[in-house]
Amino acid sequence: MDIGSAIRAIRKRKNITIAQICEETGLSQGFMSQVETNKTSPSIATLESISNALKVPLAYLLLDKKEKLQLVRKDERRITTSGPDNLKVSHLSSTKNVHMMIVELPPGASTGENHAHEGEEVHVVIQGTIYIEQGEDAAELNAGDSFSWNACTPHTVKNIGADTAIVMISVYTESDPSKAFQ
Repeated sequence: MDIGSAIRAIRKRKNITIAQICEETGLSQGFMSQVETNKTSPSIATLESISNALKVPLAYLLLDKKEKLQLVRKDERRITTSGPDNLKVSHLSSTKNVHMMIVELPPGASTGENHAHEGEEVHVVIQGTIYIEQGEDAAELNAGDSFSWNACTPHTVKNIGADTAIVMISVYTESDPSKAFQ
């Protein structure tokens, strides 16, 4: 855990000097320098004092880099294909257990029969008309409609409209959620 570097980066971004932090926290400049260079591990109480001086939540200082804001610009999205119809999948963003993507289904295309994998999914139809089926449940959905299901039960999504259907999907899994639509 690299708390010292996080403290230094926040302090510099906010144009706060070590002296100002020390004045507000009562800590010595030597100690703060050791904290920022990760040569000492401050107590939770000390970290709370530092976080208050920096005006950031204590929890933010304790997050790993991959747990902090992850930004994916539209032109930087990873694009893959999935299923027998090679559906275009634009990977939006992920956390440890949640993966969001946009799937484009050309007219007549589907995810394939009995598609199943680990996880839970929530879908929003952005554009077009789709037919969904899972077990004995089936429905026709249009733009603006949404649905969810446990993805370990075989399911199918098919574009029954004349235009490309676009569906935004959020997948939650205990393992790596991005594996669901490789």
